[in-house]
Parts: sequence; C-alpha cells; structure tokens
Amino acid sequence: MARVRIALLGAGLIGREHAKLIERHPGATLAAIVDVTPAGEAYAREHGVAFHSDYERMLDDVRPDGAIVALPNTLHLPAGLACVRRKIPVLVEKPVADTVASALALVTVAEASGIPILVGHHRRHSPDMQAAREAIAHGDLGAIIAVNGMCLVRKHDSYFEAEWRRRPGGGPLLINAIHDIDCFRFLAGEIESVQAIASSRARGFDVEDTAGVVMRFENGALGTFLLSDSVPSPYFWDTASSQALYFPAQPEDSYVIGGSRGSLAIPSLDLWAHEVGGDWRDPILRHRLPVERSSCYANQLDHFIAVIRGEVAPVVTGRDATMTVAATLAIDRAAAEGRSVRLAEMLA
Repeated sequence: MARVRIALLGAGLIGREHAKLIERHPGATLAAIVDVTPAGEAYAREHGVAFHSDYERMLDDVRPDGAIVALPNTLHLPAGLACVRRKIPVLVEKPVADTVASALALVTVAEASGIPILVGHHRRHSPDMQAAREAIAHGDLGAIIAVNGMCLVRKHDSYFEAEWRRRPGGGPLLINAIHDIDCFRFLAGEIESVQAIASSRARGFDVEDTAGVVMRFENGALGTFLLSDSVPSPYFWDTASSQALYFPAQPEDSYVIGGSRGSLAIPSLDLWAHEVGGDWRDPILRHRLPVERSSCYANQLDHFIAVIRGEVAPVVTGRDATMTVAATLAIDRAAAEGRSVRLAEMLA
C-alpha cells in the first residue's frame, strides 16, 4: 500500500518527535514542515524535508494526505480549520483548542464536512490504558465508585525561564492535568462537576505549582487528583508507564480505579479483590492483568494513518477532546473562584 504523505505544522519539541516517528514508519512519509523559526527551518533542511513558513500556502501547494498540528494552542483552531476546509484529515495535538468555544467551532465545521479530526491524547493509545478500560467494561471492578490520581514531578528550574510559564495559564493545571483528566474520562466516564484548590507556595509565581481536585462523575463516582510540578516522585504516569519520550522510566502507579468488586492500579495493572463472597475480614488478593508492551506514540501514528486511509474512525474525536478541555478549564475556574463548577456551565 502506498505511503501516506503527512505534513507537520510546528517543529517544536513534540513536533520533532512526530517527525521522527513518521520518518521511521514504513507506511508514511514526511511531506513538509511548517514553522516560523530559523531553528525549524534548519531542522527541515537537515532532514531533507520541504520547508514552509505559511501553512495555508503549504496545504495548497503540497496537498498532503494528512496533517499534524503541533503549533501553539491558540493556533489550533485556525490551523485545524485550514486542514478541514481542504478536506485533509488532521491530528491536532492536545488540547484540541485553547478554549471550549474554539474547540466547538473547529468540531462543528469538521463534523459538517465529514473530515476526521484525531486529537493527540496519546495515553489512550497506551496498552495499560486500553487494558484497564477493557477490564472496567468487562465488569472486573464492578460498579465504579472511587477514582484517585497523582501527578507529582519536579520540573527543572530553567523550565520557568520562559515568562509565560510563570503566569496564569502556564501552570500544571493547564499544561499537565489535561492528560490525567482525559484518562479519568476514558476510564471512569464523563465528569459532572469539579472543585479545586491551588497554591503557588513552592515557587512563588503568579501561577499555581500545586493543586488538589475533587470530581463528581455522571455515574455517581467520586474522584480526587493531586498535582504538583514541585515535588520529586515516581507518581507520574509518563515515567511510571515507561512511555515517556524525554524522561527515564521508573515503574510505579499513578492512578487507582475503585469499584464494588475490586480496585485497579495503573499502570502496573494490579487488580486487587477478595474471593467471591469475601469482605474486608478476608485476605485481599492481587492479580496482575496481562498487557502487551508497545509505544503509545507509535500506536497513535499507526491509528492516524488508518484514519487518513478511511479504515477507522478516530479514537479521540474533536468532540470527545472538547469535553476534556471543558473539564480542565472547569478545574482552573473552580480553583480561581473557590466554588464547585459544573461542566454544563463550561459548555453553555
């Protein structure tokens, strides 16, 4: 089967990882790179890829089979629309857009035109997440009652030399938590409302460095989530799952999904339960679910190629990803205003 020609919009950190994956894939070829920086142009020249500084012109001239949007969040809407209006399937890096309104604007046009949008919530392509979702759907945990998650990591000091990372919107709530919130939705269902508190005590910036979140799911389950970019720990899915692109692996668990029949730790996939008919007075037994090992990023590219070819529908659609944006922004609002925020309010 002929290779699909994929254009890359944005040659930053994650954009270059997409480029590497495409170059290694036997079913794809990197058709063009769009960037506005000298570093982006140098990267394209180094890899022998056509370089453009204007994505609209590139899409018209190159006519790729698909495109990956790895531009700053505020550009996801116009770049995504540029692809959709030319009937080019697109993978938009998370978040699908920087606001709920922008996300819905992109989704509405894409759905009306029938052009697929895949959103880059890469963890959904990870074997541990897929095995956990399958176990939950199979009823191994019973009815979901409680969800707990942690994302505790200490970012290096030079990370904050970029001023925007020291200002509202540049903290771990909107940069990191969106990944975890998407996982909670994927595993436990839609979130109905959130409450949150945040602190900037550790670093003293205008933006939070630590936050605590309480979630109520539509199915009645409750959840908690603790987040900080100032605490060294192994309780960070990227390293715990051994899926990180930039960090060393440190196997541990970062999520626990609790049900009426048992609890499941992720990413280890340890399922804890009593014997049938047992209770807390009886031994609790551990069973580790079997799982294959593969890269979620490579799996995501495989899936996107199949989406481009019209073989499958996107695992993470634009509308699905809009709910993750709404939930994450609801947490930010709840922390800022000190109140419970319903997702219906964010979507109104």
